Amino acid sequence: MKSLIDIMELSTAEIDELIETALDIIANPEKYSEKCKGKKLASLFFEPSTRTRLSFEAAMYELGGNVIGFSEANSSSAAKGESVADTARTVSCYADIIAMRHPKEGAPYVASLKASIPVINAGDGGHNHPTQTLADLLTIRKEKGRFDNLTIGVCGDLKFGRTVHSLIGAMSRYSGVRFVLISPEELKVPEYIKTEILDPKGIEYKESASLEAVMPELDILYMTRVQRERFFNEADYIRLKDTYILTAEKLSGAKDDLCIMHPLPRVNEISVNVDDDPRACYFKQVLYGKYMRMALILKLLEEAAK
Repeated sequence: MKSLIDIMELSTAEIDELIETALDIIANPEKYSEKCKGKKLASLFFEPSTRTRLSFEAAMYELGGNVIGFSEANSSSAAKGESVADTARTVSCYADIIAMRHPKEGAPYVASLKASIPVINAGDGGHNHPTQTLADLLTIRKEKGRFDNLTIGVCGDLKFGRTVHSLIGAMSRYSGVRFVLISPEELKVPEYIKTEILDPKGIEYKESASLEAVMPELDILYMTRVQRERFFNEADYIRLKDTYILTAEKLSGAKDDLCIMHPLPRVNEISVNVDDDPRACYFKQVLYGKYMRMALILKLLEEAAK
């Protein structure tokens, strides 16, 4: 594994290894505090990001390394028309590993072909966000203690949500996993998710327009935002927007050990009155993301040194 562009590039054994490293980092942070001493992460963010960029930077600093880079395309030579390939080759002269977010799908993959150092995809358009999925997987492991025999509800924008697509792909490799796909008709999961991932593996799933109707079945509820810009008309958006706002009242029928997740940022799809519920795990998810990025940086640097 030279770079990480797509979560499906990782085997379940490699994911398990990263999770074990992350758990060890949580238990023994001092053991890892100088693991990347003398190493530099290039943080190349061609579009705005708060959580992902700061998570990568915090991860590298906590490993004893340093960070160079930029947080928007306008402050890089991309503004002068430099290609992603040339940027990757140039930055390879300065750093030991790259974390790249780019609005164009496939850009981190192109960078990985030309860079002489590992490249981590930190999000490319609506395509992939593998380190968010790693954060999601550690959250599930920590909160539920397992990956198999879980009923996972994904709710909101299932059509365009890259985090949902990646999570379904990653979790589809474990036995006894069942999906409940909760969305308005306009934002249903793409057909290819069913025909290429769920159906060939015989994975049980059902679709629902009602969150409350399926709430009692769920072990995990993964919320996403219903986005106004995805609707063809304002009337449909207004009709549906409040249907998928999670409130304390809507949790009345939920399991006591439900794990509520969200990739963040949230707008209004989870009411703040849910934040103090012990089942709310979305801010823990942010923290787990940092530990998984630490584990991934260590793994890729170790592979690159071989």
